[in-house]
Amino acid sequence: MAYARRVLQAEAGALTAMADRIDESFVEGVSLIVEGAQAGRSLIVTGVGKSGDVGRKISSTFASLGVASHFVHPTDAAHGDLGRVQAGDVCLAISFSGETEEVVALASSLSDDGVPIISVTGCSARDSGKPSTLEQLARVALTIGSPDEADSEIPAPTSSATATIALGDALALACCRRVSFTSSDFLKRHPGGSLGGLLRPVTHLLRHRVGEGGDGFTPVPDDLTVGKALEAAETGSRRPGALLLVDRASGALTGIFTDADLRRLVRTGEGALDKPIADVMTRSPATLAETALVRDAVNMVHARHVDEIPVVDADLRPVGILDVQDLVTLRVVQG
Repeated sequence: MAYARRVLQAEAGALTAMADRIDESFVEGVSLIVEGAQAGRSLIVTGVGKSGDVGRKISSTFASLGVASHFVHPTDAAHGDLGRVQAGDVCLAISFSGETEEVVALASSLSDDGVPIISVTGCSARDSGKPSTLEQLARVALTIGSPDEADSEIPAPTSSATATIALGDALALACCRRVSFTSSDFLKRHPGGSLGGLLRPVTHLLRHRVGEGGDGFTPVPDDLTVGKALEAAETGSRRPGALLLVDRASGALTGIFTDADLRRLVRTGEGALDKPIADVMTRSPATLAETALVRDAVNMVHARHVDEIPVVDADLRPVGILDVQDLVTLRVVQG
């Protein structure tokens, strides 16, 4: 356990140190990538070995955030994949030493063709006094420094790989921010899985909607007794696990009365059903706007520990009620 903590602390330290290295070169890199994307061009990412594995992840992140990107292995580029690179594309070339032969060769070829290079290396000229070959080819040179790997006796790229991934994430998210990429844009690229589920409109989950029809139910005026309110709710074709109480004149939501509230009330003794429901309902309950996303519902369930959430329009009139089981079914909360 102590060893694992030291590993994680070493990698965390590498990220902290790298954050202090961010300068205007980073801004220049973001501008290059965004300008290419806005012109309909792609971000080409390349690297060998672990740098290649990291590059694939970075390329995937860019693509998911709206920047067309694909990974090209330097060796494959020499055997035909170079044709995938078009004029106006930008290349993100990764090599910790800055001297990886295959990466340098590809960067040199692309630079000769006018493709701007963004290099990601370890130490830079400001550290060693001499720029690496890849830095010399780059229009923008980004560096992660010389982080101590997680175990000094095992030279596997650990802290350095983590730092490179994080730098790629910072680039991708900064580009995303620059072009005002929204959660709706993200949803278009992630329609499935838990990520897509969290970004769906909450109204897509509603099994209990206000209105007539097979799944419709009717909110109840809050000036009735408990018994009369229950009778009024039974006139609907389908009743959720809670009554939504509204102002009779405006139709705006004023409270909620759950099945659990009813059980507690009945245990108080005779005459429970004759009480005004306005006296026993939960007033001004937490609600979701009909424009809310599923992630907003998940956050509310975790923060307030509620099982039923009214969904309302801009005038606070109920449009439906979300049951926590709807979120369990989507597998975005646990039952």
